[in-house]
Amino acid sequence: MRHGQGRAGRAAMAAILAGGMAVTAAAQTAPAPKPAAAQDGTVALDGVRVPLSDLMSREGADYLRHLIVDKPFGAPAADIRVERARQDGIMRDFLAPMRRRYAVDIAEQRIGGIVTDVVTPSAGIAPENRDRVLINLHGGGFTTGGRSASLVESVPLAAIMRIKVISVDYRMSPEYAFPAGSEDVEAVYRALLKTYRPEHMVLYGCSAGGMLTAEVLSRFHQRKLPMPAAAGVFCASLGALAAGDSAVLAGPLNGFTFPPPPPGQRPAMPPMAYLAAARADDPQAYPLVSPDTLRAFPPTLFITGTRAFEMSAALNSHNALARVGVESQFHAWDGMFHGFFYNADLPESREAYAVMAKFFATHMTR
Repeated sequence: MRHGQGRAGRAAMAAILAGGMAVTAAAQTAPAPKPAAAQDGTVALDGVRVPLSDLMSREGADYLRHLIVDKPFGAPAADIRVERARQDGIMRDFLAPMRRRYAVDIAEQRIGGIVTDVVTPSAGIAPENRDRVLINLHGGGFTTGGRSASLVESVPLAAIMRIKVISVDYRMSPEYAFPAGSEDVEAVYRALLKTYRPEHMVLYGCSAGGMLTAEVLSRFHQRKLPMPAAAGVFCASLGALAAGDSAVLAGPLNGFTFPPPPPGQRPAMPPMAYLAAARADDPQAYPLVSPDTLRAFPPTLFITGTRAFEMSAALNSHNALARVGVESQFHAWDGMFHGFFYNADLPESREAYAVMAKFFATHMTR
């Protein structure tokens, strides 16, 4: 592939492209028919033909066309150990070209009793960032991604910003449930507060890690811990991971079809096992339900794409923060899909890194 990462890398992005939608499809007893898709990536939606966006980069369009037409996606494994190994392999395929583009050093360190990966730029931390740190909470549906997706999310920012990034290997489902991940992040944060001022710290994550970022901020508020300088909720929202129009449209726009729901009902993503016992009105699980909680949030950055299933939920969260007077920025790239910036070869991904770096640096220097 001219602009991609080879067969394994393309399969990797296909897995992230489908995200939770793929889990829905895998749960069906019989596979759903594939939608009609032309070789140029145009998708037919009940008589409406949707071509690839003309606002995408050439690389992005080539990549999405391949994902839609060639379907290099494997179903999740039923055994969690097998699935974690599979996802770790996918992340390694993303990480290899990323490490060639962004020179960093990676070291394991226990912080507050929790295993973390500490990512630092090989060129050295910038003088202005010696007393600053980013804390990453990885994606993976609260089941996978520890010490793999975490690196894919940490490496670019560590190198671009010349700053230390600490990625937390928090506890996940099925072995653990909410609020285990929040407890682990709190332990790391309390330990870092002994060294760093909160206004020199940023918390961010993608997908499940974006959800966890919001949950942790709510937990900090309840426990009267000082808030970090800023937060990044990427490929996620402050409530349910998917809602609104994008939850319905993203699958078909990315070339997937699923059995229709009963008349009058919306398509539903399967519930996350990690949050199965969490109350729907608990702001530590879903901060969006509590305006008082939202008012305590630090400046927050949302990153998504117009073909991502979380886009509507992320936009709604951005608007909710704005309503209560919290500084919020929302950035979406046309035609991009869930977790698109895991592929550092896409110009859109590198634009997203630049937006992240500017937002975080601006708020740590205030």
